[in-house]
Amino acid sequence: MFSDPKKVIIVSDLDGTLLPPSKIPLERDLAAIRRFEAAGGRFAIATGRTIQAAIRYQEMLGLQNPMIVYNGAAIYDSMNDKVLFSECLPPDAIEMTRNIMDACPEVGVEVLRAETAYVVRNTEWEQHHIALCGVDPVYCTLDEIPKDGWLKVLFAMSPAEIPPFIEKVAEMGYSHVDFIQSADIFYEMLPKHVTKGSALAPYRSLVGTEDAVIVAVGDYDNDLDLLRQADFSAAPANAVEIVRQTASLVLGRTCEEGAMEELISRILGDLAER
Repeated sequence: MFSDPKKVIIVSDLDGTLLPPSKIPLERDLAAIRRFEAAGGRFAIATGRTIQAAIRYQEMLGLQNPMIVYNGAAIYDSMNDKVLFSECLPPDAIEMTRNIMDACPEVGVEVLRAETAYVVRNTEWEQHHIALCGVDPVYCTLDEIPKDGWLKVLFAMSPAEIPPFIEKVAEMGYSHVDFIQSADIFYEMLPKHVTKGSALAPYRSLVGTEDAVIVAVGDYDNDLDLLRQADFSAAPANAVEIVRQTASLVLGRTCEEGAMEELISRILGDLAER
């Protein structure tokens, strides 16, 4: 499968895959990515994060390939500061969000558009998300947010609150959008059929990778479709069980032990053997 490094592109999740809990990439992983790119391979990010939260890692890694962001709702070219592709929530997303907020008054709420994040209910768990992303959001009401261009809505709460929240949202019957859990404290509203995996088809055509072997790497539920749509997939040892069952390869290392270095060494080793 890995016959030519110039035809291999690794598309990696950030949190829990490339990034350990410290949110600082390991030097061994950075060195491996540089080694992979020096051999002609390409490396790209696929994340639930916003453009603003992901771009610092794009710069830290020295990457030039466009990023899949907002869990697949957009593809962003940082070299030209341009959104190449986007799928937005329907116009009634504002009313759906309002209804969810009324039904769940304790839940933090954040609306994501390409230009920034809008915090409409600020809680302890929402502040955790803002600190995690390292961005400066706009604090406002729902009605103060432009009504178009919503890429996703994030709901933040304690792990114990997630199951009843998911049940309550399901009872509302919003079947023309999708919901996904992206961490143990985050639940997201996304455009229908939008995932990191659904973004791979436009990604291939937009960045000229139609004939590339795409190797997807992820650790959590919101990475599942990315792994399924890729040509080959891998999961770090710390991945949740359903991701481990889905991946072509479960690595021996966790995100804290250099899982990306292990994957790249396996890819380049396979190339060297040929």
